[in-house]
Amino acid sequence: MIKVLSGRQFPAEVIPLIEKAKNSIDIIVFDWRWYGSDPGASVQIFNQKIRHAVNRKVKVRALVNSKILVNFLRKQGIDCKHVVCKKLMHCKMMIIDDELVITGSHNYTMSAFHLNIELSVLIKEDPSISQFIEFYKNIWSR
Repeated sequence: MIKVLSGRQFPAEVIPLIEKAKNSIDIIVFDWRWYGSDPGASVQIFNQKIRHAVNRKVKVRALVNSKILVNFLRKQGIDCKHVVCKKLMHCKMMIIDDELVITGSHNYTMSAFHLNIELSVLIKEDPSISQFIEFYKNIWSR
């Protein structure tokens, strides 16, 4: 099953999936921002649901571009690595419980959730999910 997530559909569809995560959430993202002064913003609700998943003992890992973000995410209980390589790590992907994948153009920012023209897909019950998992494992193990 593939479901297209355009613009504002992304947080509306992904937040409930984060809430249902049982074992793991693996993330690769180019830009991820936290808006502590705006707790009602959809991106901050998204962030809070990630933090709640950590509190529920869901293993959350993230691969990001910024050392500053790594330090911040670790304080949130997220196992995090800064991707350092010659190429720009521009990928955006989330794998939940090794059962579903969300990938596309959405960063985890207010602009991506509300202003930009963004398109991502939710992939569930598809043989290709194993390839996404392998892709993640290869980058994580660098």
